[in-house]
Amino acid sequence: MIRISVGDVMTRNFVSASPTDSLYKCAKKMARERVDSLLLTEKKHLVGILTSRDVLWAITKKPGLDLKKIRSIDIATRKLAVIKPSADISQAIEKMRASNFRRLPVLSKGELIGVVTVKDILAIEPDLYAEIRSLMDIREEERKKEQAETSWPLEGICENCGSLSELLKVEDNLLCPDCRDEMY
Repeated sequence: MIRISVGDVMTRNFVSASPTDSLYKCAKKMARERVDSLLLTEKKHLVGILTSRDVLWAITKKPGLDLKKIRSIDIATRKLAVIKPSADISQAIEKMRASNFRRLPVLSKGELIGVVTVKDILAIEPDLYAEIRSLMDIREEERKKEQAETSWPLEGICENCGSLSELLKVEDNLLCPDCRDEMY
């Protein structure tokens, strides 16, 4: 395989937000820019990543929350895997696999200069689809394993609506079947 560096395929025009921006403002920005994540930055330094999944989690975890009062950094992922622009895309894939992320911020001298995603890599090197597919298979196996570790059905109080019911574990929440169906 020809050596292709992360800097050659990364997205330089990434969408970012301030860590103090509200979830409401961030969700609007994601919709407007048609992205599923925002890099949270202070000046040019990365402090976290907020994904659409994070926003959905906040909405479903506590439906009465005012999204205008929650700061993005409060629910964003702060422990991040990053990569240098000089790294090879095979190193990026390996890091994505090891950290279970689909995107890696690209830092040079401690400053955020871009982001590389699975889509970026596949656009330049479609032959890597099989290798990236294995990354997604690993994620699915981990999810199934987590579900199997808990004996179900479990009866109790739904964390969303408060009703007594058989519970299903959905993203670390114990939900009744009705609340789970509303999520999907």
